[in-house]
Amino acid sequence: MKLRLFYRTQRDVAKALNELIDSYWNRDIDEDYLLQGVHDLYEHNGDKMIKNRQFTTVLIQQSGKRRLAIVKRILTDHID
Repeated sequence: MKLRLFYRTQRDVAKALNELIDSYWNRDIDEDYLLQGVHDLYEHNGDKMIKNRQFTTVLIQQSGKRRLAIVKRILTDHID
């Protein structure tokens, strides 16, 4: 799986995040790639993922609780 670094919309970021986590759950990628991928997505698209130290509404609607629980654990410094 190859991630792009820059995305145009919040929906695009949510889709990439979903694909990344689903690939991890399907054992297509390892844990290190997941961690690095989430950090890269946040580093280059943080404003589309988090506002006021909370996930954006679009990300919540598109990704769901289980996926966002994983992202929250990875990005503990950036989210309440």
